[in-house]
Amino acid sequence: MANLLRFLSRFLLPACLILGLAAPAGAAMVRVLTVEGAISPGSADYLLRGIDKAIEEQAHLIVIEMDTPGGLDTAMRDIIKAILASPVPVATSVSPRGARAASAGTYILYASHIAAMAPATNLGAATPVELVPAGGDKPAPDKPGASPPEAAKPADAPPGDAKMRKAVHDAAAYIRGLAELRGRNAEWAERAVREAVSLPASEALELKVIDLVATGLDDLLKQLNGRVVKMNGETVTLDTTNATIERVQPDWRSRLLAVIGDPGIAYILMLLGIYGLIYEFSNPGMLFPGVVGGICLLLGLFALQVMPINYVGLALIMLGIVLMISEAFMPSFGALGLGGIVAFVIGSVMLIDTDVPGYGIPWALIIPVAVASGLFSFFVVGMAIKARARPVVTGAEEMIGATGEILDDMEHEGWAHIHGERWRVRSKVPLKRGGRVRVRARHDLILDVDPLQGE
Repeated sequence: MANLLRFLSRFLLPACLILGLAAPAGAAMVRVLTVEGAISPGSADYLLRGIDKAIEEQAHLIVIEMDTPGGLDTAMRDIIKAILASPVPVATSVSPRGARAASAGTYILYASHIAAMAPATNLGAATPVELVPAGGDKPAPDKPGASPPEAAKPADAPPGDAKMRKAVHDAAAYIRGLAELRGRNAEWAERAVREAVSLPASEALELKVIDLVATGLDDLLKQLNGRVVKMNGETVTLDTTNATIERVQPDWRSRLLAVIGDPGIAYILMLLGIYGLIYEFSNPGMLFPGVVGGICLLLGLFALQVMPINYVGLALIMLGIVLMISEAFMPSFGALGLGGIVAFVIGSVMLIDTDVPGYGIPWALIIPVAVASGLFSFFVVGMAIKARARPVVTGAEEMIGATGEILDDMEHEGWAHIHGERWRVRSKVPLKRGGRVRVRARHDLILDVDPLQGE
């Protein structure tokens, strides 16, 4: 025992002290989240859960690397609420080179505790375009003789109808509040909403729209080291020296939401669900089309309910499908079918009520789907209906109308050869051997027959 204590005191304890001095005490952990593409319910879910996880693990800093053309207002506001409520500083960086933070990305950048951009990136164009009619997002022309400073001021009354002006005023007030909260250029933020202006990284830094320009994550952490950030009335000094960087990739749930949250995928899922259920109802007992159709329809409706849906467009799609299927039931020389295709195409164009980049249904998808739907309705459903109209060829019902030959003379009951089998038969009239008969009814193993015409 004494030897063991002597060994611990001479070798293990000094070694532990040396290792403890060599290891960085309380090394900071930096959680890195990456957003590419449109801001959607899937990306919002990924960021919200990533921020919550970083808070739970007491991360020192959260970095959001962003490249987005914009996105949905509801998803953007959920992300901003999470950033504003976070007790951990959030640094949003528009990266890599060539990336952008347009529309919803500009709001997120303004809401972050630290706003950074990589060289050759841009931000801006934050007008709520989903509510702007065609041509309504252009700024009003300058008045003749107006001086440049006056012409550069935000318009007091943006063009368009009352609904669009209300949306623009609301968005301008929202981003101005974020700018004042973070001490950034509020005037330019309002111009980004009202006039849809944009800025490259270098000019954004000069106008105090962002806090710094960083070439990459390492450069960003180097510049942030020792920086003081205001957090809920308190100041926090960032220490990113020897920071542990942990990148969090989207998990299966976020990837699934991102996939079905794509308008094109949701559109296809909804149509697959509708056609699967139609095929199941027209051919009861198939099961597979009904099960797959029900799953696809529910997934499609779930994705569509978080998007700005035009219900008139959805109704036109349903009407088009009904008309195309009606063509198979009630041939109208193409009138119902062509009308259904037209209604289907118009409804598909109107379905997603937004002009946000990445949130429309492209013509390259609408036209093939419309053609495939027309072919499906005219041929597949038509073939299913014709199959139902064919005479029964198996089972007890198939015996009705079958013909056979009497085996022996009989008064009212005897035997006959029908379908290669020997059957007990009954007749209202006497029959001769070799006479041809037709089955009129079946009662268990006895058939009621009538002589064929001319027998």
